[in-house]
Amino acid sequence: MNHKPNSDIMTPTPFRTFPHLSAPFRASKYFLPYQDEWIADRSRLKIIQKSRQAGISYADAYDSVIKASPKGALFDVWVSSRDEAQAKLYLEDCKHWARVLQLVADDLGEIVFDAANNFSAYVLQFNNGRRIYCLSSNPNALAGKRGHVKLDEFALHHDQRLLYRVAKPVTTWGGTLSIISTHRGANSVFNQLIRDITENGNPMGWSLHTVPIRKAVEQGLVERINSKSGGHESREEFLERIKTECIDEEQWLQEYCCVPADESSAFITFEMIHACETDCLRDYNYLLHRQNDLYLGMDTGRKHDLSVIDVGEKIGDVVWDRYRIILKNKSFSEQEHELYRLLALPRMKRACIDATGLGMQLAERARQQFGWKVEPITFTAAVKEEMAYRLRAAFEDKLLRIASDLELRADLRGIKKEVTTSGHIRFAGESEDSHCDRFWALALRLYALSSNEGGIGAMVGW
Repeated sequence: MNHKPNSDIMTPTPFRTFPHLSAPFRASKYFLPYQDEWIADRSRLKIIQKSRQAGISYADAYDSVIKASPKGALFDVWVSSRDEAQAKLYLEDCKHWARVLQLVADDLGEIVFDAANNFSAYVLQFNNGRRIYCLSSNPNALAGKRGHVKLDEFALHHDQRLLYRVAKPVTTWGGTLSIISTHRGANSVFNQLIRDITENGNPMGWSLHTVPIRKAVEQGLVERINSKSGGHESREEFLERIKTECIDEEQWLQEYCCVPADESSAFITFEMIHACETDCLRDYNYLLHRQNDLYLGMDTGRKHDLSVIDVGEKIGDVVWDRYRIILKNKSFSEQEHELYRLLALPRMKRACIDATGLGMQLAERARQQFGWKVEPITFTAAVKEEMAYRLRAAFEDKLLRIASDLELRADLRGIKKEVTTSGHIRFAGESEDSHCDRFWALALRLYALSSNEGGIGAMVGW
């Protein structure tokens, strides 16, 4: 159900009028009904909770073009995307619509519009002088601006509250505010806005749109995808494939069904994870030439679990993900080979290796080969509790930078703290392909660093 308290809502129509075009613009040729409803909604405040890859940002780029391009348009459009790559993609969609509508538009490339703070944007300018500015996620870049604002993938921004506080005043003189996002946990600012609309009487007056994957499919998404890709999937086959390709049920519900993940049972929240995510993994050759200290953690498995080797680089106060190897159904000798070439790196400072069960021999042999650099770790309930809390504290203090990776995220989210009938705490969890082995490899890596004088353990008071 859509909540639309405002009166500025156009009824979607099959045609739109552009006098300079030789034929009417046929909306149904380009947009599915839910896309057209979003474009036709002229509410001052509108928000959409959506499935991944439903084409909402694509449709919204058209909306930005028709807001900025007409003769006499009063405002520029300011689009805040989650990162630079997404900002570029949004601008490409705007350029596409300018070509379709036969509008004269100049791609001005990347423009620095605030030299004092080094704020820049990718800019498309129309004949009337109005522009679409596509920004990356720095909230302060919007300060002092005026016009229409689009917050794309709002829930993925690291500081949603600050972004909203800076963005809303930009619309004071008659601009509109649009928020577009999938969910990122029940405690996000995005979900708070949705709950205010659906549970608290919608005090701000938002126009709410909801597009889960099934709604998009019912309105023709699969047929559009097939026409672009040359595929022949049925609607049922498409839905089944998308669900099967999800790492876990949580991913399916949150990314595709507009159901935010429950944070109450999570040991590490989405907010903590996303605050530390970035593009940081590198290859083995990168490690060979580093001047900063490297640290390694290895969680060992054989038949049913993964073996995961995780290498981090300490730069200042922060440890960055640099190299992660996932070994599945690999022989002992294959695992040893991968481990030894990393332990032999010139800047490898210390390594902690899971010495529980099958890992015992691997850890002991590595210790014999590389000496004090290697510390075998036997997992007990007390050790796992200590390691888990150390890792969570590092996330809370943003002393980690981790790769933006669905499988790693699933393992981090999969760990649950449980209390046994005897009153003891234990940590358990599973993701689609592991027993949260990536979590424990990362925890072991941090344990290796914290045992060094001046490491993260010292910085956060462990």
